Amino acid sequence: MRIGELSRRTGVATRLLRYYEEQDLLHPDRAGNGYRSYPESAVARVRQIRGLLDSGLTTEMIRAILPYLCGPGRLVPSPGNVPPWTAALLQEHIDRIQARIDCLARNRDRLAAYLAAVGPDDG
Repeated sequence: MRIGELSRRTGVATRLLRYYEEQDLLHPDRAGNGYRSYPESAVARVRQIRGLLDSGLTTEMIRAILPYLCGPGRLVPSPGNVPPWTAALLQEHIDRIQARIDCLARNRDRLAAYLAAVGPDDG
């Protein structure tokens, strides 16, 4: 399928699909006229890339883990197949996520305490 069809089927702009190719996340064939040609499996691949991006992974991280993915939504590589640098990259991302969760929880607790202190009495 051509890039426009892939865009229509995934809801991802053609500009982004070209970017994914530049980032080595997609690998279309080229027709004799230079047009990109994507296999049917590219639909699932683009959806997987979108899901990983939506979860906060960078294209660098996605490029590192894509070879180990078993399918959309499944991060189940064999433990011995993940290089140490990939595991370290993912651990750093997990640490950043946890730091954001901790910050959000502190802010939530402070706002709740503030509302409890200034809110109207229910009695």
